[in-house]
Amino acid sequence: MEKVNRKYEIDTEENREFLGGIRQRIFEFGRKFPSPGGSAYYLGDDGTPWKERDREVYVTCRMAHVYAIGEFLGFKGGKELAQEAIKGLRGELHDKEHGGWYAGLTADGTPLSGKLCYAHAFVILGASSALLAGVEGAEALLKEAVDVYDLRFWNEEEGMSCDTWNTEFTVLDDYRGLNANMHTVEAFLAAADVLEDETYRERAGRIIRRVVSWAEKNNWRIPEHFTKEWIPDLECNKERPDDPFKPYGATPGHGLEWSRLIVQWALSANLEDKEGAAPYIEAAKNLYHRAVGDGWNADGAPGIVYTTDWDGKPVVHDRMHWTLAEAINTAAVLYRVTGEECYKKEYAEFMEYLDEKVLDHVNGSWFHQLDRENHVTGTVWPGKADLYHALQATLIPYYIPEFSIALAVKRKQEV
Repeated sequence: MEKVNRKYEIDTEENREFLGGIRQRIFEFGRKFPSPGGSAYYLGDDGTPWKERDREVYVTCRMAHVYAIGEFLGFKGGKELAQEAIKGLRGELHDKEHGGWYAGLTADGTPLSGKLCYAHAFVILGASSALLAGVEGAEALLKEAVDVYDLRFWNEEEGMSCDTWNTEFTVLDDYRGLNANMHTVEAFLAAADVLEDETYRERAGRIIRRVVSWAEKNNWRIPEHFTKEWIPDLECNKERPDDPFKPYGATPGHGLEWSRLIVQWALSANLEDKEGAAPYIEAAKNLYHRAVGDGWNADGAPGIVYTTDWDGKPVVHDRMHWTLAEAINTAAVLYRVTGEECYKKEYAEFMEYLDEKVLDHVNGSWFHQLDRENHVTGTVWPGKADLYHALQATLIPYYIPEFSIALAVKRKQEV
């Protein structure tokens, strides 16, 4: 058997250096994101802002998160860049009349319609990280973000969050979705860590228990879309299978992301004893193995397909960079928690694929979308607006899994 390149093996100095180099280039790549008002420009292939595109709240929040972490790691200008994003979230992206945050702004500054749970979850995440970095205004932003979320999106009776309001917060859409709830779990775990308020960790657990139940009943392929009564809608968007936020079918990348978040919650929730966490670790393993089994090398080429049908057959064969980032993260976390060699082996496989196909060694950052032959394409994700998934994949493998990543990095809680 051919020996794995040490650059790709977890816990080698070569792998740490490999990820460290990627991380530094990510920080450099995104420097030009701030618009004059602070909202994030969409970044093109070489990091040049595409100023004709919308400036979205969730991207701005991710930039606050990324550069707050940059501050902890000594990246020069990290805090100032996070400050710009917070300025945008407290300024032009904030709806002063109706409360909450617009989905974003068009190039000419016109607010996009609707109020999205997905975006509001990211305001909590970005504000939490910025508060840890001592960014001015982050504390007030976080307080408002959790207050708005509690009022508009969290349903205490259901233990889940709704998805979309109109701009005025007067009409609630009937659609319910797990993408927004997944990032709500991420945001709630960060808020619990930063605010030291276990209410948000308990809420994350309520969401997770329902998701695990749905997944277990569906062969560990997570239903993504639901009616307002939380009945799975397995045929949703069949005519638009590659939708960037609501694709048809199962999304292996989300199976991986849920797996990691479930482990984070189970280890941080002070369950009665280690046996209390065990069923959730087992669920996380099941989600991981289903996602990798369905998605990785599913069509004769390396990479993880974007979506499958409910029998695990690929529907959209394109590979998204964020899915690979989550595969790297989750393989590392499950290796830390279980010590099982399969996760170490697959981590190395994902690292090799990252180096050979997904890293842009010329212009920086990661190619956001590859087709089934691993050629760069941009039908769903043109350019390189997202630094957050790629950055986290350079950090999560080497920090303890029970803390949200910004807090773990700030406290230097390495494994």
